[in-house]
Amino acid sequence: MGMIRLAATICLATAAPAAAQLDDPAAREARWSEVRRAIFGERAVAVATRGIAIDAPLRAQDAALVPVTLAITDPAVAAVHLVIDENPSPYAAHLRFGPAAVRDGVAFRVRVNGYTTMHAVAEHADGRLAAVSRFVKASGGCSAPIEVSDEEAMAGMGAIRMTFAPAAKYGRVDALVMIRHPNFTGMQMNQVTRLTTPPRYIERLEVTIAGRSIFALDGDISLSANPAIGFAFAGKPGDEVTVVATDSAGARWEQRFTVPTAAS
Repeated sequence: MGMIRLAATICLATAAPAAAQLDDPAAREARWSEVRRAIFGERAVAVATRGIAIDAPLRAQDAALVPVTLAITDPAVAAVHLVIDENPSPYAAHLRFGPAAVRDGVAFRVRVNGYTTMHAVAEHADGRLAAVSRFVKASGGCSAPIEVSDEEAMAGMGAIRMTFAPAAKYGRVDALVMIRHPNFTGMQMNQVTRLTTPPRYIERLEVTIAGRSIFALDGDISLSANPAIGFAFAGKPGDEVTVVATDSAGARWEQRFTVPTAAS
C-alpha cells in the first residue's frame, strides 16, 4: 500500500485542471501525464491497442457507485492498475492476478468525483505497461454525504459475502465478493453530526483457493462503499475459497466459502 499512499499524496498536492478545461483533450492528457509520473515514475506506459478494454458509463447515474469492468484478452497480463485521473486520490486500485485466476476480466464499483478520464493500465509479466482510457461524466462521488451516523454506517463492518454463478464447464467459476464497509473518504460531511468523517477504507483484499492466490487487491478511497469485486477463477464445486480483508485502521476480517454445485 505504500505505493498507493505515496501516489495519493503527490496527486493531492497537484492542482487539477479547471472545470472549463475538462472537455479539452490536451488538458486531460496533461493531467494524465502528471498522474502517470506520480504513480509509475519514469516507467514507460504505452497506449494499449489490444489486450485490455475498459467499460464504464459515459454518464454515471450515481457518482458514488460507478460500475467499471476491465476486459482482458492478453494472458500475459499479470496485474491491472485502475486510475481515475481527477479523483483526489487517483490511484483507485491495483489488482495482481494469482495462479488460480482466470485472467479475462474484473469488475469494480468506484467513486468518481468529477468529469474525468479513467485509465486501466495493464502490467505484463515482463514489466511492460499499457493503458486504455475511458471518459466518464460524474460529480461528487468522493464527497457524497453519509445519510446516517458513523456508528450506523459501520454496523456489521467487515461482513463478507460471496455469490457464485452456476458451475461452468472446464473448471471455470465466476464469483462476486462483497465486503460491508463504508469506505470513508475523509471528504464526507456526516449529515447527523455535521462533522467530516475521517478516512477509513478497505486497504487490501486477498482471495485464495486451496492456498493458491486468485488475486490480491490494494485499494483506496476511490473504491465505493461496500466494495464489490467480480472475478473468475479455476475451481470446481466443493473447493474452499478464503477471503481476507484489511482496512486502513488495521482491522482484519476473514471468511471461507465453498463453491456450490449451483448458483447461490
